[in-house]
Amino acid sequence: QVQLVESGGGLVQPGGSMSLSCTASGFIFSNYYMTWVRQAPGKGLEWVASIYSAGTFTRYSDSVKGRFTISRDNAKNTLSLQMDNLKADDTAVYYCTKDDLREQIGTSFDSWGQGTQVTVSP
Repeated sequence: QVQLVESGGGLVQPGGSMSLSCTASGFIFSNYYMTWVRQAPGKGLEWVASIYSAGTFTRYSDSVKGRFTISRDNAKNTLSLQMDNLKADDTAVYYCTKDDLREQIGTSFDSWGQGTQVTVSP
């Protein structure tokens, strides 16, 4: 079955950097768009960034554009999110998701990881 396992969360100071990883299994990783989604305390889900199957094209929400970088290694079935210049507003649980290819990239997901907590605080 599909499994998405995130790692790399934790506590970081404002202005700092953190890298998240997601290891995928149970499907042909290189065939699928992949997306990071986050949920801040008391708020709804927020789309963060998506990457096309070959990794050649990426898309970012306005709130993270220029600070976050999504990437993938299809040989290792790994999705990554490099987060720089972190802000308190970036505090959230971050989820690795597998896109539903029947829908536009970054809009519908058929598998989710368990999530990893990122806390940005002094």
